[in-house]
Amino acid sequence: MEAKIVKKDGVAVMDKNLDFMLGLLPNGEYTLTIKKAVKKRSQNQNNLMWMWFRCLGNFLRSETGDERWATKDGIQTLHDIYSRKFLTTQVVGPDGAVMERVRGTSTLTMQEMSHFLEAVKTDLNTELGMIVPLPSDKYYSEFAALYGSKY
Repeated sequence: MEAKIVKKDGVAVMDKNLDFMLGLLPNGEYTLTIKKAVKKRSQNQNNLMWMWFRCLGNFLRSETGDERWATKDGIQTLHDIYSRKFLTTQVVGPDGAVMERVRGTSTLTMQEMSHFLEAVKTDLNTELGMIVPLPSDKYYSEFAALYGSKY
């Protein structure tokens, strides 16, 4: 069972009655944990990321002549490359071996996705000289019209 608690102006309000919820539990010992809710990445963040990767794919197609970069598979490959570059952590397995774990962008919080997008934006600018826009930038609507459609 889950309940949502919102605290505002010092007052906490729960969307379910705690006595009712506790009454539904069978006899036994329980632990109650309260954790702060985090927002998953937004659809706007996700859309922006894919537009940037479509733009990069078109750039790579024109630079290399390889049409694959501008296809759905090529764009997914760019996503995977940047996920590996910026979302890799090292974990220690049960046998003590150190392994790499690459997170997908679908599991990121809004804050984590913001950091990822900033890292990608900086990398594109630093490594390729590309300046990809944010929604608040002057020519974003033109960029979105060009790269907003999916393959």
